[in-house]
Amino acid sequence: MGRLGPTEIILILVVIILLFGAKKLPDMARSLGKSARILKSEAKAMKSEGQDDTNAAAAPPHAGSEAPAQRTIQAAPGDVTSSRPVSEPTDTTKR
Repeated sequence: MGRLGPTEIILILVVIILLFGAKKLPDMARSLGKSARILKSEAKAMKSEGQDDTNAAAAPPHAGSEAPAQRTIQAAPGDVTSSRPVSEPTDTTKR
């Protein structure tokens, strides 16, 4: 198994374009980028959450300590579609 040369790379790109079509490739790349940003932000949140847990374990517990607040998932920067609130369907049937 050798290295990929320029001919093999071009052949792979042509096959990808033929399989998915040129119109869908930008949308696929955009959604892949959004997924990568979300994964990165979640990994960072989990890492900071783990550090907070180790700091909390080292500190003595207080008698009146509050329960930890719920963590919310925020939209990635520039992702305006998922940051908008979802409107709930209303009950329009008459009784």
